[in-house]
Order: sequence, then structure tokens, then C-alpha cells
Amino acid sequence: MAIYKKNIINLFYIFVFVHLLLWTLVPTLTNHNLPLDTIEHLAWGSNLDWGYNKHPPMVAFLLEIFYRIFGPQDWAYYLLSQICIVVSFLVIFKLAEDFFENKIYCLLSVLLIEGIFFYNFTTPEFNVNVCLIPFWSLSVLYLWRGIKNNKVLDWLLLGLFAGLGFLSKYLFIYLGLAINVLLIYMIYTKKLNYKCLISLVPFGLILLPHIIWLTENNYVTLTYGLMRTGSEGVSIFNHIKHPTIFLSKQIGLLLPFLLMVFVLVKKFKININLDDDKFLFLISINLIPILFIFLTSFTMGVKIRTMWMTPFYVSFGLLFVYILKSQINFEKMRAFFSIFLILFLLSPILYSFVSISQTDKRTDFDGKKLAQQAKVFYETEGKDLGKMEYIKGNEWIAGNISYHLPERPKWIYSSTEVQLCNKDMKCLKYK
Repeated sequence: MAIYKKNIINLFYIFVFVHLLLWTLVPTLTNHNLPLDTIEHLAWGSNLDWGYNKHPPMVAFLLEIFYRIFGPQDWAYYLLSQICIVVSFLVIFKLAEDFFENKIYCLLSVLLIEGIFFYNFTTPEFNVNVCLIPFWSLSVLYLWRGIKNNKVLDWLLLGLFAGLGFLSKYLFIYLGLAINVLLIYMIYTKKLNYKCLISLVPFGLILLPHIIWLTENNYVTLTYGLMRTGSEGVSIFNHIKHPTIFLSKQIGLLLPFLLMVFVLVKKFKININLDDDKFLFLISINLIPILFIFLTSFTMGVKIRTMWMTPFYVSFGLLFVYILKSQINFEKMRAFFSIFLILFLLSPILYSFVSISQTDKRTDFDGKKLAQQAKVFYETEGKDLGKMEYIKGNEWIAGNISYHLPERPKWIYSSTEVQLCNKDMKCLKYK
């Protein structure tokens, strides 16, 4: 059995390494430019602050760290995305070890989510959704450890990772609501004491600078979030239309995952045991966030964009393996691994095909050429201005120029034309 366990763990690490390598190489070799969101967030990172007009600052902080290490090397930002993904794989595997003695169940809990395109096809674009995934999964891990062990360190780590998750994207609030519901239940049933409230200390400390920034900037990020939902268009019909579309899309994107589950089990038979803390935990952290976001759409009549659901399914594999464990047919394991391998390889093949065959995407943009043209223009027309230190413009054009220039001018948002500026903010209009 020891050899068997070791083989399973080795297989898991091979899978993690291949995923990391594959999804770093594929976009590096097939894209000519970084995706829109990555360029935009790199622009934010050039001028770090405790928040931005669209999102909180964590995504910019991580990108800036990588920029200062690697500079304008596109592969580094594809690597950063995959680090976020494989960290989540490692966390879910570690969490699963507390739920199963047999390591094969831990492996299946991770392999299953490769059937969800949020964890492969969409990952090359490092953005707030990808940034949120590791902090979401780490919060889940330390929530469970806090419930299981009730140690101060685990609760402090929950608060730390929850704070970093909230600084990644406000959507973390849906997991936060699920955490609160579960903890209130645990305290009410006397399965926990109030020691868990210590998690609020690191959570509050981490959020404090951003909250101050929000109050000083008229809560601009919250306004943007509401605008993205389409909440400005009030219609009774939206309270039915948007939730229905939301559910339809969730079923559609889960079909490959469900196919893998279907192949794996003998039959779908779920034994519900409300006295099982593990069952209650997995139901809470997986289904309550989805329920709350559905209720948001239903009660407010707002759109839920598909990509917002990126972190919500990271522990779905663990949930399904746990509730169907007794139904798993190990004689069908060969068929399961065949389908897994097909999906695992199909996703990068499709990504490569789209990237190569379509030539009018953002990732086909010649950002390096644009940056060199801007530099020549500035050096020719602004001989007396000195070094270019700032650039005004939108996140895409100005962001590309900032990213590709070795001097990396700091980006400042402007809805008008691009302007190249020196340290005294004397600027040249660049068209």
C-alpha cells in the first residue's frame, strides 16, 4: 500500500508539472502579444496604488513583482497564471487528504476539475479571476482546518487568505457569505467556540488600506462592478431572463466535468448525512456561493458574467468524489483516464488552433512595434523633455507602450489621446 500511495502522489506531481509546463508554453509559442486583461493590469502595476477604477489591487501587486523579476517577458505572465492554478491543485489535493485515506480519491478530486475550462483554456490570460483562485482555495483549506482543529494559527491564516482573496476581486464575498453561514451554524450547534472570530483581525488589517482608498475615490470600484452587471437597465423580465441564462451556462460549462463523473461511477446515488461535518463543509463551500450569486441575479435582475464563476468550481471535484465515493467503479478507471487525457490534450490543441488561425485578436497586436514608434516619436519631438516617465491613455494602447519600453513609463488613465510625459508632466500628444 505504501508503494501504491507513493505512485499516486508521484502521478499527481507529474500531472501538476505537465499542466504548468504545457499551459506556459502553448500561449508563449502561439501568441504575439499578452492578452488585454494582463496588459491592463500590468499598466496598473506600473503605478501601484491600493485600488483601481475596476478592481482592488492584488492582481497589480503580483504582476509588478513578476515584472521586476523578469521584465517584459511574456512567458513569465503565462507562468504566473499557471502558478496560481497549480497552487490551487496542490491545495485541493492537500485538503482531500483530510477527507480520504486512499490517495486515489485525492487525485481524482483534482483531475476532475481539468474538465472545467476555467482551469485550462482560459488560464493564459492572467486577470483578477485567475488571481483569485489560489486565495479562494487556501481560504477553503484553512476554514476546514480551523473547524477541524480550532487552532489560532489556522483561523489567522483563514483571515489572511480571505483578505488577500477580497483584495483580488470583490466576488470573494460569495465565499465569505458561505463561510459565515457555516461558522454561524457551527457555533450555534456548539461544534465551535468563538475562537474563529480571531480570523477577522488579519482580514480587517489587510483590507484597511483598500477601504481607505475606496472612501477617498468615491467607491469607484463598486460603481464599476454594478455597471458590469447591467443593473442600470431595470426590467421585471430580467429577474427571470438573467438567472435562467446563468443556470444554462453553468450546466453547459460543467458538461465535460459531468461526463468524467458519469464514466467514473456505477450510478448516481447520494447518501445525505447532515450529521457529517465533512459533508456539510463541502456542500457549504461549493453550493452556497453559487446559490447566493444566483439569488443576486434573481432578486436584482442582473447579469452574471460566465468568467466571474472561475473560482467557484475549484473544489467541485472533491465534493463529487466525496458524495459518490461508494459508487466509484475502479474497473472503469481506464475509461476515465482515457477521457481525462483526451480533454487534457484537446484544450491546448484548441487554444493553439484559435490563436494561430485567427489573426485579428488582441494577442495578435504588435505591441513592441507600437512602443518603439512611440519612443522614436518622443525622442524626436521632445528632445528637450528628458526621459519619458509617464504615459497617459487607455489601458490597452498606453499599457502596451508602457510594458514594452525598457524605461517603462508609469501609466495614468486618460479617455482621450495618448500622451507621453516627462517627470514634470510636460506631455506630447501621440497619435
